Amino acid sequence: MSIQTGSRWRFGNNYDENTPLLRFGESAPRKTPRDLMTQDYESLDYDICYNEPYKEMVNGGSSWVANHLEAVKWVLMFVIGSATGLVAVFIDFFIKKLNSLKFTTVDSYITPCGQDYKCLMAPLGVLIAFNAVFVLVASVLCALEPIAAGSGIPEIKCYLNGVKVPHVVRLKTLIAKAVGVLFSVSGGLFVGKEGPMIHSGAVVGAGISQFQSVTFKKLNFNFPYFRSDRDKRDFVSGGAAAGVAAAFGAPIGGVLFSLEEGSSFWNQALTWRTFFCAMSATFTLNLMLSGLYFKEWGHLNIPGLIDFGLFQCNKGDCNLWTAMDLLIFIAMGFVGGLLGAAFNAINRTITICRLQHPLFQKKYARVIEAVLIAIVTASVAFLAAMMLGECKPLSGDESHGANISDAVRTYFCPDGQYNDMATLFFNPQEEAIKQLFHQEGAFSLPSLAIFFGFFFLLSCWTYGALVPSGLFVPCLLCGAAYGRFVGNVLTSFFNLSSVYSGTFALIGSAAFLGGVVRMTISLTVILIESTNEISYGLPIMLTLIVAKWSGDFFNKGLYDIHINLKNVPLLEWEADRKLETLTVSDIMEKKVCYLYLRTRVHTIIDILKTTKHNAFPVVSNYRNLSSEQPSTAVGWEDLNHHRYTVSRNAVDFPQQTVEQSHRQRTDRSDSISNVEFPDQSSPSSVVFHGIIMRDHLVQLLANRVCFMEHSASSTRPEMDFVQLTKDYPRYPNIHDMDLVGINLNMMIDVSRYMNTCPYTMSPSAPVSKVFNLFRTMGLRHLVVINSLGELKGILTRHNLTEQYLHHHLHQQHHDQQMRQ
Repeated sequence: MSIQTGSRWRFGNNYDENTPLLRFGESAPRKTPRDLMTQDYESLDYDICYNEPYKEMVNGGSSWVANHLEAVKWVLMFVIGSATGLVAVFIDFFIKKLNSLKFTTVDSYITPCGQDYKCLMAPLGVLIAFNAVFVLVASVLCALEPIAAGSGIPEIKCYLNGVKVPHVVRLKTLIAKAVGVLFSVSGGLFVGKEGPMIHSGAVVGAGISQFQSVTFKKLNFNFPYFRSDRDKRDFVSGGAAAGVAAAFGAPIGGVLFSLEEGSSFWNQALTWRTFFCAMSATFTLNLMLSGLYFKEWGHLNIPGLIDFGLFQCNKGDCNLWTAMDLLIFIAMGFVGGLLGAAFNAINRTITICRLQHPLFQKKYARVIEAVLIAIVTASVAFLAAMMLGECKPLSGDESHGANISDAVRTYFCPDGQYNDMATLFFNPQEEAIKQLFHQEGAFSLPSLAIFFGFFFLLSCWTYGALVPSGLFVPCLLCGAAYGRFVGNVLTSFFNLSSVYSGTFALIGSAAFLGGVVRMTISLTVILIESTNEISYGLPIMLTLIVAKWSGDFFNKGLYDIHINLKNVPLLEWEADRKLETLTVSDIMEKKVCYLYLRTRVHTIIDILKTTKHNAFPVVSNYRNLSSEQPSTAVGWEDLNHHRYTVSRNAVDFPQQTVEQSHRQRTDRSDSISNVEFPDQSSPSSVVFHGIIMRDHLVQLLANRVCFMEHSASSTRPEMDFVQLTKDYPRYPNIHDMDLVGINLNMMIDVSRYMNTCPYTMSPSAPVSKVFNLFRTMGLRHLVVINSLGELKGILTRHNLTEQYLHHHLHQQHHDQQMRQ
């Protein structure tokens, strides 16, 4: 992130001492919390750079592609959706194969034992071996690409918010994520594959739209369009929505997820394209899985990776829900919010322990922890089913299209009976959810309570481990056990048997998941689309709202907690109303490093090597006050004439550049003869003309786009838009460039390449107004000028973070008290 400041204010200075600070995909340094410093995350620039090359590209496009970019966007959205659907097919197909291999082998060891506990150590060892090996593979992949660990939703949320998270949309990340989640789910961990699908879809959207790959450099097609953060963001939004659609068969929920959880900017055209992308993912997944599993190519029988089944009552006096049940659902939502807050608090504590304990600073320790979780999970599941499960008689109930004997587990029970605890622990989580939703009377109260307790604690421990791990399905299963427990209590003790018991399981799932992630609109629609029952809309919505309110009283959602622990400068939807008293002049950076319209090469090199700013205002110190037309005169100075002083002690330049940089202020060899300079009594009156990006300056140097001082304009080299953006998104580093042979006294005219119409703000504007502009437009820099057009300061994301604003608000209150 660009930070235009002399005395740099770092994120995290106002964090609680017990809150560690870390980077995405990396271990925190071994320091005390007081000494921990954070990485300055860069921002993405979602604003269009209206410079001359861009205008020429827009106006001069003669190819069919250039004249039909909107049609190309629709085609790309279809390709992204289809590719995301194929990734989901790959994940689901191989998870089923690995689970089948594991459970078939374990069954062959358990079945001969019957109830003879002495011979059960062999099947336990086999189960632990399978799980440990599978999780080891997943963890090693994440050790190679740490950003692939977790669900990926916090990272994608940050990306769509405008934060550049390293490696988040790399092809290597996709491979590690997609292959790793196969083994983490098959390894018996309490994780889901649905969350990583959202991250995978986002990576697909970012990669396909660029027609190139950084990992595989030969995959580079000559397609210069959509090479900007703005266009890539739109395709990432579509890919994330496609991931939700493929995971849950919920294309509408996918669109709302991208809108609610991530994107700062939205429009109607993007909504339609994102919805089309999500529908394409659902169609592709449905088509492929129906052919693979049912051998009915062309039929559409599987809308998503998870299927909640059909909710319907077979009894005459049974209802899905009644109006009086809303009070029970609201109470369940309140308790679900409390449970979600407890889950988040425990997981936050575990995450802090992972960061602060010296053992976890090495990747091998994180790998060992993941394998240990797999061993403990397998042991708990096996022993709980063997010792605490209740045996129930098998039934031939064919309700809801599924025979109960097809999915139940008969482990450790006599013939003709099944083990309710083993049915929950030894089935894929999606199947266990369907059991809780649709099998009447299949689970006892003790078994539900024990399962909920073990699953709750192990899920807390698992999320954040070094494996790809989704959160949605584990929370749905844990919540379903909670809801089914409530339903069984109401039926057994209050004779409330007129309501379908699966309804309570569904409401429990919504309550617990809502209490953990604090999503409302998108989660409501996802659950409605997954259940295919629109009548559940009102109960689910009320439950999620109450769960969010009760959970927010104690802490934030789990995704936001992990973002805060990673110390990412995420901008919320709106600024705190307490900040209304602050103005732009209170928070802007007043020490600004700027360029003149024409500048010598050595000056630009000096500035690029001695600063980390990603954009520079372009100014002139000439104003024609007697004319209404803008002045065309220009001026420049070398680095010594800037009000921003650059330290030269840490710079490694050629000696010639250093000597030229120390020329006396009276030397006007860098000046044009017809330039008028302002009165020295007012050195700050520089007129703002535009803003130039650091990456564009580097490209100008790399391509030697410079000229001698008195050369004719027709002989000066220029760059077009394709040349200017060919290295996007990884432009050369100024410190790695070979600048030997370049004449340091030559000039560069930056006026052609600067954004001549960036967003600007008055110094007297309230912070709430600038916050809304910055966030909704996805800006990276916001220049502050007064009514005369004079440059006064600059704002970046750093200046609008919650910690920074409250720091200045506290300082303002302190100053007011001192005056009194």
